[in-house]
Amino acid sequence: MVTPGPTRPDRRTFLRITAGAAVVLPLAACSSDAGADTVRIAYQQFGSGTNLKDWLSASAKTFTAARPGLSVELVPIVAAENDYFTKNELLMSSPRTSADVVYEDSFIMLSDVGAGYLRPLDAHIRTWDHWGDVVKASREAFTAEDGHVYGAPQTTDTRALFYQRDVFKEAGLPSTWEPTSWDDILEAARAIKDSDSEAAPLFIFSGKAQGEKASMQGFEMLLYGTTSRLYDEDTRKWVLGSQGFVDALSLLRTMFEEELTLPVSQHLDPNISESIYSTMIPEGKLGILLDGSWITRNWAEGSPGEWPEWTEKVGLAKMPTKDGQDPGTLTLAGGWGLTIPQHCRDEDAAWAFIEAATSTENSLAFAIADNHITVRKDVAAKKEYQEYAPSVEFFTDLLATAYYRPALPAYPEVSAAIQEAMEAVMSDAADPKKAAADYDAAVTDIVGAENVQEESR
Repeated sequence: MVTPGPTRPDRRTFLRITAGAAVVLPLAACSSDAGADTVRIAYQQFGSGTNLKDWLSASAKTFTAARPGLSVELVPIVAAENDYFTKNELLMSSPRTSADVVYEDSFIMLSDVGAGYLRPLDAHIRTWDHWGDVVKASREAFTAEDGHVYGAPQTTDTRALFYQRDVFKEAGLPSTWEPTSWDDILEAARAIKDSDSEAAPLFIFSGKAQGEKASMQGFEMLLYGTTSRLYDEDTRKWVLGSQGFVDALSLLRTMFEEELTLPVSQHLDPNISESIYSTMIPEGKLGILLDGSWITRNWAEGSPGEWPEWTEKVGLAKMPTKDGQDPGTLTLAGGWGLTIPQHCRDEDAAWAFIEAATSTENSLAFAIADNHITVRKDVAAKKEYQEYAPSVEFFTDLLATAYYRPALPAYPEVSAAIQEAMEAVMSDAADPKKAAADYDAAVTDIVGAENVQEESR
């Protein structure tokens, strides 16, 4: 029996608490005096990349060329991932600050649906030329439990292991690496630590500062390599007492206990990914990274961190299941799309912008520039897409063994509880079993005792 933890705030209060005082600036930035003939587009701006802005700007040109009486205002929300979700929700809560179109992660979208922030798009989807081109999993990710579609899917992604070949060579490890279990990963990390290399052996995103990266790139890439799951689709209940949950936390504890990773202080830096991509991997200061398909765009031609040698220096390996059990490897897939908030001033104009942004031409250009995996068959069929990056085939093929996060309104808070469990273990505040038990209590409190079940053994 799980004892409920302390009362947690409702979701809106929870998000405001996590945002803190930093909310003020984006609110001010978005409260423009744009007239009804202006369509406002909100999106995340973080780091030095401009691919998202460039895509939306190109889409705005397509949109306004066909509608000379309308204009587009881009509203960048400058924030890391967790704060972006929070600040965007605060903007959508008021007619004064809400954008007309929002670029949104599928994992947070259904929570926003539950909060009443988004409009269903069924009438537009029925006439959209590309709905049939969207892969089934992405269509489902943007469909709520009420059966309505709330967004136009645009991107997906997959996750795998990146390894630095120079670091591997120093440690006497092979230049082509194909781990078949978690033990293989730990053995490679130990070999790097024991070598003359000064590189940190292994990095897996962990803890609250890393937000959803910790939950998805980190924890769930471990959990889904066991026989355990977060949520039982058949019974529609969240799973407690999970052995896989404890096993995943145990791997993390080993990583920190044996000093096979960066210090905890660096894991707690929300900007650590920028350092990893721009310095640590290119300069051979990190051996193994568990991360997503999009990160090679940091090294692409024309990018601020252009690194032509990356295809020779960085190897890619599929993430193995814990003991190599079927299907042998796995990945987590996610995705972003365009949604229309409840306080949109002109829904038809907003949808017309979405149609412009999701044209085959604009979608293809965005996929290539952004180095992401497309959700669309028409885009994937283009030769330019198939050849745009050395890694695109590898990461697209991973979709065959992809899992998706539970697309439920409670997931963002469950994800936060995962991050708390990870942080307790990485900081040695709790052992894996205690951290898992605290997670169970938190989830019971979040979703209610009637919506949880013990893992069947």
